[in-house]
Amino acid sequence: MELNLLQTIAIYALPVIFAITLHEAAHGYVAKHFGDLTAYAEGRVSLNPLRHIDPIGTVALPLALLAISKLFGGGGILFGWAKPVPVNFANLRHPKRDMLWVAAAGPFSNLLMALFWALMVKIGLASTGNYFALPLALMGAAGIFFNVIIMVLNLLPLPPLDGGRILVSLLPHHLAYQVARIEPYGFVILIALLFTGVLGIIMWPLIGITMSLIAGLLGVSMTDLLKLANVL
Repeated sequence: MELNLLQTIAIYALPVIFAITLHEAAHGYVAKHFGDLTAYAEGRVSLNPLRHIDPIGTVALPLALLAISKLFGGGGILFGWAKPVPVNFANLRHPKRDMLWVAAAGPFSNLLMALFWALMVKIGLASTGNYFALPLALMGAAGIFFNVIIMVLNLLPLPPLDGGRILVSLLPHHLAYQVARIEPYGFVILIALLFTGVLGIIMWPLIGITMSLIAGLLGVSMTDLLKLANVL
């Protein structure tokens, strides 16, 4: 179904907000579990999106990228971020080891949300004749697509992304130190990769594999799932 820009924004709004904010809340919850109460003390271990929304990363940038994709034929990476949850890794009971679980919590939450939205697609496709069936299927597909993007992006082994912190946790101390030194420049590197197209070259195959697996669970083709998400 072909949607105009405003309809596409309406379909993507909830999946984008919750994909980004629950990702951050998951970091805070797991950090609390392993002994760091920093995020908890600041009220960031919360499912309330207002505690996590960043005006640029959660609203303006995803909307801008969505508009560009819609107006110019798609093909770009749609991503964003929330206000980072503060984590003091020194407060964790085993800082280097527990860092892995704190970092992995964000992408794992996106995987769970992608599966939740897949269930919404299943319900929507099965509810023929229901007024809400098509909007639910469209929103579900958008939720799958965006959560898969956020999961894959954050698993890239580049500090300060979650994958970079997972890598630091797994490496021997001397190598972990060298990788951790990249963190101050990680965001600049990420933006450079985005605007040179390299980020898409890295991510699209991984996104495609994950989308194919979820499409298989739904019993639909990946092409049909991407069309529901208004990507194709």
